[in-house]
Amino acid sequence: MVTLAQGGWFHREVVGAGLLPLFVFLCSFIAGFAFIRLSVRMIRAEVRWWPGNVRPGGLHIHHVVFGVVFMLVSGASLIVVSDPSVTVKSVLAGVFGVGAALVLDEFALILHLRDVYWTEAGRTSVDAVFVAIALCGLVLLGFRPVAVIDWSGYQSDPTPGNALLLVGVVLLALVLAVITLLKGKVWTGLLGLFFLPLLVIGAIRLSRPDAPWARWRYRDKPKRLARAARRDQRWRHPVITAKIKFQEFMSGRHDLPDLWHELQHRATHRDDRD
Repeated sequence: MVTLAQGGWFHREVVGAGLLPLFVFLCSFIAGFAFIRLSVRMIRAEVRWWPGNVRPGGLHIHHVVFGVVFMLVSGASLIVVSDPSVTVKSVLAGVFGVGAALVLDEFALILHLRDVYWTEAGRTSVDAVFVAIALCGLVLLGFRPVAVIDWSGYQSDPTPGNALLLVGVVLLALVLAVITLLKGKVWTGLLGLFFLPLLVIGAIRLSRPDAPWARWRYRDKPKRLARAARRDQRWRHPVITAKIKFQEFMSGRHDLPDLWHELQHRATHRDDRD
């Protein structure tokens, strides 16, 4: 086994590249997410010996609040400390990682402005966590966003031609990423920022039938919309089903009804009767 002293991959690609704070951030992020998911599942299972929710005065304090505090403390500390060492950066990155995990684990609550943690909408939080882990992991493995790669090339040869090429590539990547995301292909759009051909494929291929692009562009094209629906049913649905099973194996089942939507539905029908 290659050790740090022997100049292994970790020492060369992480420590040597100045990515140790990012590595600590990712490890603490994963650990924070694993712990909070274990905690909420124990609470949901009503395990008696496990500490329950924090309820001072009967008010339920969501863990996103603690996450925000951790992120503010670590971020402010990094700003205040003058010329911090790698050790200090790594410690603060660890605190920030735990805070980010607590925040993203309740991303769906922030997005919907209501508690949808165990409902179907709550899966958005798990998606956000997986995206954060994937992007950090790609950077640690040596992948760089398209714009960063181009900047490094421009700095080695800062000519007007390279500057125009840089601007063109960055604008092209951004346009393709926006089109891909509007077509409902979130993973393709994000990973494509590290590998431009993915963005080209995502922008050219049909949109998902329920994505904004389909609503805007396929409204008067029923054949294209039907083809998109068939492709989505054939290729995407099995992948999404497998993803949901894996997510729920890791984070618990999101199977509670969305009470807010139920109340809205009842209110609408009551108004119709009145």
